[in-house]
Amino acid sequence: MAETDILLSVKDLHAFYGESHVLHGMTFDVPRGEVVTLLGRNGVGKTTTMRSIMGIVANRKGSIRHEGMEMVGLASNKIARQGIAYCPEERGIFSSLSVGENMLLPPVIKPGGLGLDDIYALFPRLLERTGSQGTKLSGGEQQMLAIARILRTGAKLLLLDEPTEGLAPVIVQQIGDIIRALRAKGFTILLVEQNFHFAATVADRHYVVEHGQVIDMIRNEDLAANMNKLKTYLGV
Repeated sequence: MAETDILLSVKDLHAFYGESHVLHGMTFDVPRGEVVTLLGRNGVGKTTTMRSIMGIVANRKGSIRHEGMEMVGLASNKIARQGIAYCPEERGIFSSLSVGENMLLPPVIKPGGLGLDDIYALFPRLLERTGSQGTKLSGGEQQMLAIARILRTGAKLLLLDEPTEGLAPVIVQQIGDIIRALRAKGFTILLVEQNFHFAATVADRHYVVEHGQVIDMIRNEDLAANMNKLKTYLGV
């Protein structure tokens, strides 16, 4: 694959929380226009990888290149302005704001973001609830709002951390439909996901993470042939 086809390249990434060494040389590429998952058991470093890419984990070393530009050493606000948006597992919905106000909170950092009409077309339930208090929404609606509000920013690389965690199957299916629609609109998505059955419905490739490093890469079309190996990795 040509280097210009790689939107995000992580090489030999190490990250630390105080004395705790969490990432031990994470290395993987995210091709432009793909949905890529980080799969692995709890505690292997998937979320820390996301937080390191965004600069939220300050103590990191190695290389994180976005559009060929080195991100290690940049503050998180500077990283976001390069066109990367992060949707954390905890969602971060502001309880004192309405759905519409939550939607308008993130700043537009680049041209090319989706307009509110386009966002509400993807998330019609949010249009119905636009005047509701953010935390009065169901878990699924809060997850949709957390994803929806970063689409205005102009970021083309979306980091989604466990977007289906704790959601009912019908909502998980809707989240899958939204991710596929975003991919069709030209977004590139890095997805942390525990549910590899869900991941298989949306992703182009899967990186398996153990002990803070990538130990395997499986293309989605090769998933069936590697299912026994993947179940061993994930302990299912």
